[in-house]
Amino acid sequence: MTLLQADPVAPVPGHGEQDAPVPHVRVAVVGSGFSGLGAAIRLKRDGIEDFVVLERAGDVGGTWRDNTYPGCACDVPSQLYSFSFALNPGWTRSFSPQPEIQEYLRRCVREHGLGPYLRFDQELLEAAWDGERRHWRLRTSGGAWTAQVLILGTGPLSEPSVPSIPGLKRFRGTVFHSAQWNHDHDLAGERVAVVGTGASAIQFVPHLQHAAARLHLFQRTPPWILPRVDRSITGAERWLFRHLPGAQRIARLGVYWSRESSVVGFTREPRLMKLVERLARRHLRRQVPDPELRRRLTPSYTIGCKRILLSNDYYRAVSRPNVELVTDGIAEVREHSIVTRDGAEREVDTIILGTGFHVTDSPTMRRVRGRDGVSLAESWRLGMSAYLGTSIAGFPNLFMLVGPNTGLGHNSIVLMIESQLAYISDALRHMAESGATSVEVRPEVQSAFENEVQARMPRTVWSSGGCASWYLDARGNNTTLWPGSTWGYRLRTRRFDPACHVTQGVRAPAGANAA
Repeated sequence: MTLLQADPVAPVPGHGEQDAPVPHVRVAVVGSGFSGLGAAIRLKRDGIEDFVVLERAGDVGGTWRDNTYPGCACDVPSQLYSFSFALNPGWTRSFSPQPEIQEYLRRCVREHGLGPYLRFDQELLEAAWDGERRHWRLRTSGGAWTAQVLILGTGPLSEPSVPSIPGLKRFRGTVFHSAQWNHDHDLAGERVAVVGTGASAIQFVPHLQHAAARLHLFQRTPPWILPRVDRSITGAERWLFRHLPGAQRIARLGVYWSRESSVVGFTREPRLMKLVERLARRHLRRQVPDPELRRRLTPSYTIGCKRILLSNDYYRAVSRPNVELVTDGIAEVREHSIVTRDGAEREVDTIILGTGFHVTDSPTMRRVRGRDGVSLAESWRLGMSAYLGTSIAGFPNLFMLVGPNTGLGHNSIVLMIESQLAYISDALRHMAESGATSVEVRPEVQSAFENEVQARMPRTVWSSGGCASWYLDARGNNTTLWPGSTWGYRLRTRRFDPACHVTQGVRAPAGANAA
C-alpha cells in the first residue's frame, strides 16, 4: 500500500512574509503516556514513519512519570495494564507500582525504536486548523510544527486540579499537589494537612502517617474501599511468562473476563453492586474498631457511583492516634493554619492537595482550535462530545485518545486505547488509499452517538447511585465513562466508516462527500 508522504517543510501562514519554514509531518502525536506511545507504535506497525511525538516534559510516561508520591501504584491488575502487543513478563506484583509502569513505557520506547520520533520539552501551546492548506498549525514551547493529522494523547489525568480555597495563597508553609510531589521536603515530625480522600490520598496517607507528628485528613465524601488482593509474582511465574508468552496471554485473558463480568452491575443492574458493598462494609468493620469513626468513613451512596478504591492499610492509618479525620468543610487557610466551617483552627506546617485533576475542563480544550477558529472548550461549552470518543465535528484530521465517554469503572483503560488506535489506523489507511486530505465526522453522526450514550446513562450506577463525582460535568452529565463493555466498544471501533464522515480531497470513495 502506498502511503501519502507529507512535504518536509511547510510555511506557517498568517505571520508575515519573513517567517521561516517550519517542520511538517504527516502525523503529530501529543503526549507520551500510554496513549501517545501506543499511537506511535501503531503508526510504525502500519508503515508510517513521517510522524513526531511531542512531549512537554523530559521523559516519557505521562501520569506515571508525574505521579511519584509514596505508595503510588496501579489499581488495575498488572496483566491488563500493558499493551496486548507488548506484554510485560517482568511485573513483580499483581498490582504494579509506579516505577515499574514507567519503566515498562520506557522499554516500549526502546523495543519499538521510538527514540528518533520523540521531541521532549515541547508543550503544546496552540493547535489551529488551517482550512486552506488542510493541515494543523502547532505552536509548542520548543517551536512550531505543521501536521496533516493531529492525535491528542494528553489524557484526562494530566492537569492537577487545585481547589479555590480562600487564603490558600497566603499560607506560609509548604503546599504541593500529590501529582507534583515535593521529595525534597522532609515531612518527619511535621503537622501535615491532606485535602482530599481520593485514589491518590488513600495510597500516600499510610506513608505520611508514619512520618508526620500529626496528620489532619480533610474528607469531603468518604470513598468505598475494597481489600487490595495484591501479591508478589514469583520468579517461576516470570520465567514462564518470558519463555512461554502464550501462558501470560492465558493469564491475561482470565483476569480480563473476571473484570469484564462486573460491567453488568456498573452499567445495567446497579442492584448487583450490593454484593460488592457487603465486602467493602466487612473490610471497614475489620479495620476500624471505633464505631463513630467507622460511621464517618461509611459512604451514603451506592458503591461504584464514585471510583472504587483498593487499600489494605488506609483504614488502619486513619485509625492511628496521630491522625484526625476532619469532615467539616474548610472555611479558609491562614498563614499557619486551616480553619473549618465550625470555627475550629488547626495549625499545620504542610498542606498536601490530593484533589485530583481537570477532567471535564482540561486546559488543552482551550488550546485546540478547529474550523472557524472555534476551540474545543467553545465547542464543548454544553458538554464534551466525540464520535466513539475519538472524532469531533468541526475538527478535521483530529483524533483524541481517551476522549469523552471512553473511561471505565471496571476494567483497564489500555483496552480502550487499543480500540481507538484500530479506528485511527483504519482512518489513516482510508485517507492514504483515497487520496483524501481531510476527514471529519458528520455533526449528525456525532449527535446521534452522544444521544445514544446519554440515553444509556440513567441505568448506570454512576447516574443512579446518589453521588456527585468527577465523572460528571457542570451540567450533571456523565461525559467521562463508557456505559458498556470493552469488547462492545472494540467491535464498534474496529473499522473506520467513510459514510459517517465528510471527506475532502481527490478520489473520494463512494459514499463520502468530496469537496
